[in-house]
Order: sequence, then C-alpha cells, then structure tokens
Amino acid sequence: PGLCFLWTSDLKQYNFLHLSHRTQSCKMAMKDILSEANIAKAIDSVKQVDSFDYKKFFEVAGIKGQSQDHVHKIFHILDKDKSGFIEEEELRDFLKCFVADSRVLSDKETKEFLKAGDKDNDGKISGDEFVSMVTAL
Repeated sequence: PGLCFLWTSDLKQYNFLHLSHRTQSCKMAMKDILSEANIAKAIDSVKQVDSFDYKKFFEVAGIKGQSQDHVHKIFHILDKDKSGFIEEEELRDFLKCFVADSRVLSDKETKEFLKAGDKDNDGKISGDEFVSMVTAL
C-alpha cells in the first residue's frame, strides 16, 4: 500500500487516501519486486510461441522463492481490471506485465496456464490460487 493524494469532490482541499494493492493509481511495477536481469532472462526464454512453461518462467524470473506478500503483490499487478481474479484475457497478456512489448501467450499456453492455476474450475485464478501455484513449485 502507498499514500496518494485525492482531490475531494468540492475541489477545495486535498485528502490523503491510503490505497490498497488493488488500487490501480498507485500500482507497483514488476521491476519493484523482481530484478530486471531476471525479468529479461525469463522473457527471452519464452520468445518462441508455445515455449511458455509457467514453472520455468516463475523460476527464471525469480517469482519462485518470493515471500507470500511479494507473490500477492505480483498477483495484483497481473489482475489488471482489479476484479480479484486473473481471467483468461489477463493471462494472455501475462508476459506484457513484465515487459510491455512482449508477445501474448498463445491460446494453448493460456489455457494450460489457466488449467494449472484454476483449482476450483471457475475459469479464473484467485489470489490464493496464484499464491498456491507459486509456492507449490
């Protein structure tokens, strides 16, 4: 969480607003959690279509071994619409959360990634499911 200014509706004063990890306006970047060198290696390792393996990517990027708090922060970055879940469309853009000009995951990669993380079969990955997915490695 961080502090941000919020201009009140009457536009006469500033109020401080303590923002949760789910608030988009003070969103942290992956490079604030993971090393840029590891991110670059991980992205480089999946340049070819259908080469993405989440276990290998999590290891190379340095996600594996992070504290649960950091894994939750990573989840909130991936949850672009702040719904509390990572849906299929967000998974497709997974690599772009690390490096903006990365490729999108193929349909096959996206579906395999979703299947691996979606333990309750609701078609999306919750924060707890994502943490479990990472810590199970």
